[in-house]
Amino acid sequence: MKLKTRLAIAFLTITFVPMLLFYLTVLALSSYQARSFSKEYGLTEQVDLFSGNSMQIFNRLTKRSQEEIRKTLDSNPDKYNDRTYLDSVNDELKSHYAYLILRKGDSIVYCGDDNKEANETLCDQLPRFDTIRGELEGGIYLDGESQHLIKQMDFKYPDGSLGSAFIISNVDDLVPEVKSLLREMMIMGASILITAGIILTLWVYRSILSPLNKLQIATKKIRDGNLDYVLDVDADDEIGQLCQDFEEMRIRLKENAEEKVQDDRENKELISNISHDLKTPITAIKGYVEGIMDGVASSPERLDKYIRTIYNKANDMDRLIDELTFYSKIDTNKIPYAFSKINVAQYFKDCVEEVGLDMEARGIELGYFNYVDEDVVVIADAEQMKRVINNIISNSVKYLDKKKGIINIRIKDVGDFIQVEIEDNGKGIAAKDLPNIFDRFYRTDSSRNSSQGGSGIGLSIVRKIIEDHGGRIWATSKEGIGTEIHFVLRKYQEVVQDEQNTDCGR
Repeated sequence: MKLKTRLAIAFLTITFVPMLLFYLTVLALSSYQARSFSKEYGLTEQVDLFSGNSMQIFNRLTKRSQEEIRKTLDSNPDKYNDRTYLDSVNDELKSHYAYLILRKGDSIVYCGDDNKEANETLCDQLPRFDTIRGELEGGIYLDGESQHLIKQMDFKYPDGSLGSAFIISNVDDLVPEVKSLLREMMIMGASILITAGIILTLWVYRSILSPLNKLQIATKKIRDGNLDYVLDVDADDEIGQLCQDFEEMRIRLKENAEEKVQDDRENKELISNISHDLKTPITAIKGYVEGIMDGVASSPERLDKYIRTIYNKANDMDRLIDELTFYSKIDTNKIPYAFSKINVAQYFKDCVEEVGLDMEARGIELGYFNYVDEDVVVIADAEQMKRVINNIISNSVKYLDKKKGIINIRIKDVGDFIQVEIEDNGKGIAAKDLPNIFDRFYRTDSSRNSSQGGSGIGLSIVRKIIEDHGGRIWATSKEGIGTEIHFVLRKYQEVVQDEQNTDCGR
């Protein structure tokens, strides 16, 4: 759920939901209290308690008493000379929050309220005899700051005197049921607001604040260098997306940090390898030069041997430096390729002839077998492909352990590709090492005293060049028997347009 949607829901929750719940609660409470009120006081009509201190409530409370008083006045007015009877009528009215005032002529002969001072003022304002006619049940008369509902019933005493019976209700106050209703409504309203606030707070905390707290903790962990702390936030809103982006950033930072550590370790290993492998030919060169200077190479044959050895060692140094230079270009993706069409049969034949002289000098048998047609062409960088052949063969030469070393080169046609296989009869590679031989600095013999030497980047350079040519390289090997390196390159095929189709399209 989007954050703006949550905010909209939060707004509705904190405004309309409490209002709706409060409205429904008021309806339920008022309906319940109205039924209870009618039952309690024996009313047959529905009473609107929610109207507060309206005359409707007090009017209906005394309606039945009014009817009984009216009947008694019409049938037996002499009872209203009996003080005991008047007290009983007044007690009944008090149970309905009213009281009785009886007037004979112009004199008040009975007052059912104990507040004498207030009643004196009220009595002076009572309507005169026969003021309220018909079935009119009463009116409102001001008594200072108070309001009263007055029901007047005129009659004649047995002696002929004019009399009036008044039912007085003080409408300033509220009946207990109304007070209870208002109190319950206030309690329910406060409860609804508190409950809605708690629910909304928990919801906002879980959906917004909790992910932000986790994000803050993760940020501090990253700041302190802990890149292993996983930010676990499962949400589909903007904050969840932010946390996911943060987690992706952490993963990349960790990968970059690990890659930097690996690069530093590889660079140190490279420097160590190069230093070691340069030291060996330099030591040999110094030894032979000192031999020449000391006159040890006294004969022309020995002098020629010393010079050739110095030359070969210098070539080894040059090859190591060249590998280091090429390695730096790999890291910066600045390998200078010069792609062109290369005839496969002729190109590999020339490569084999060039390598063959060195193999012959080393006493290694080199076999070449071409199984592709003379017109097969690939798009490649001739110089870099020569580096591939030389690196693979050089690596094979290092690990030849047989008395008679053999290296075979086969060129095969495999459909849309040509496949080159370079096979040796060296000591082979263990199965556990085979998947890693094209990795940088990986050496099956990690000992620095290894007589084979090498920087450990030769085969990684080979893989990089082949992959940049759109090809693939792999190796198979059996320990004690030998190793075979395979790589494939896609053939170049001319796109020949059909002249007839071309003419039709004009």
